[in-house]
Amino acid sequence: MNSDPRLLQSDDRAAPAREPRPKLDGPIVFFDGVCGLCDRAVNSIMAADRRGVFRFAPLQGETAARLLDRKDAEALSTLVLLDERGTWRRSSAVVRILRRLGGARRLIGALLWLVPKPLRDLGYRAVAWQRYRLFGKRDACRMPKPEERDRMLP
Repeated sequence: MNSDPRLLQSDDRAAPAREPRPKLDGPIVFFDGVCGLCDRAVNSIMAADRRGVFRFAPLQGETAARLLDRKDAEALSTLVLLDERGTWRRSSAVVRILRRLGGARRLIGALLWLVPKPLRDLGYRAVAWQRYRLFGKRDACRMPKPEERDRMLP
């Protein structure tokens, strides 16, 4: 066993320890910046989030590279939510976002939470697999509107 505190043991393989995560100013939603469905989701969350709690960053960007594990930053078919309680992926991220938005969305999120995670993720993956075909793909990450700039991270 290696006693170097800079290394973590996982499955008998040493891996460099991650830098401590900086304190978050609020939850961050990471999304595929070229996906039409993801763009619609970001627009919907922004419209519903009147208090401006959520911030957003493309999975292809430097914020994702700095704050997420590499496997999360490279998984473009996965919506990722990073908040004070941890990192949430796929349907768990969607449910937690809905619950934080409040109102009827909170109820929808609570009801979805009752669905077993494997079933929720199966539905999520089915949509994610067809998202470019159904909603299109852009040539570049979405550019924030002037009123969105303070909520969009690189």
